Amino acid sequence: MEVHRTAEGMRAWSGAQRSAGRRVGFVPTMGCLHEGHLSLVRVAKERGCDAVAASIFVNPTQFGPGEDFAKYPREEARDLDLLKGEGVAAVFLPGVAEMYPDGDQTIVEVTNLSKGLCGASRPGHFRGVATVVAKLLLVASAHVAVFGEKDFQQLAVIRRMARDLHIDVEIVGAPIVREADGLAMSSRNRYLEGEDRQAARCLYKGLCRARDLFDAGARDPEKLTAVVRARILSEPRAMLEYVEVRDPATLSPVRVPSDHVTILVAARVGPARLIDNITLGGQST
Repeated sequence: MEVHRTAEGMRAWSGAQRSAGRRVGFVPTMGCLHEGHLSLVRVAKERGCDAVAASIFVNPTQFGPGEDFAKYPREEARDLDLLKGEGVAAVFLPGVAEMYPDGDQTIVEVTNLSKGLCGASRPGHFRGVATVVAKLLLVASAHVAVFGEKDFQQLAVIRRMARDLHIDVEIVGAPIVREADGLAMSSRNRYLEGEDRQAARCLYKGLCRARDLFDAGARDPEKLTAVVRARILSEPRAMLEYVEVRDPATLSPVRVPSDHVTILVAARVGPARLIDNITLGGQST
């Protein structure tokens, strides 16, 4: 497995793969890898990629004031071992100065899709995401890039950004990978201990109640959000941020009964901000 710390080196690797006729897959990450990340590598291979690359970069521009950029876990050696074990062929591991060279002035912003949901409480977050992912996609020059559906709004932003900028890459969403008790896997789950860890299950339990209601015939978005909200609010250690029903294709708010919806939720439990979602009436995550 090759490790490249410069854009030049990563582009050279990808160019060599393409010249050899190989289909290149790419999995961008911020490191602190878990099974969810590794599943993205497998999805890339399932999409016919002969050579899969990953990136590890904790992107400072997507963290707001008071957020956890400084303490975000960084485990380079462990992450590289895990990626090597999955058969990843190359890893792009740049520093901040490589991604944002001195005098850097260019940003990428997806306007409407970045509003609301996580964009409401994290101003500038999706601008940082869109900017760094655009850079990474251009450097990796992959045929396929895989992102997890847990970050549902992020996935929508990235898809729109790649389309609008005519970046020649297929953006693939991969299903949420969950712990045995249903908690969506996240690098920030390690912030949870003891009672906080138990309390964190309330997000998925709330979504499951909405799923059961939907399966019983309910389509009213207010009723679906109400059961999720009630379950989370019943957990004293959880601070609900939002529960919303959105169209899974456009991310537009759903205000009338619909047979295909995504319910998105965010809440703080102890030191961790957690997000989750479930799609109903189609392929569920």
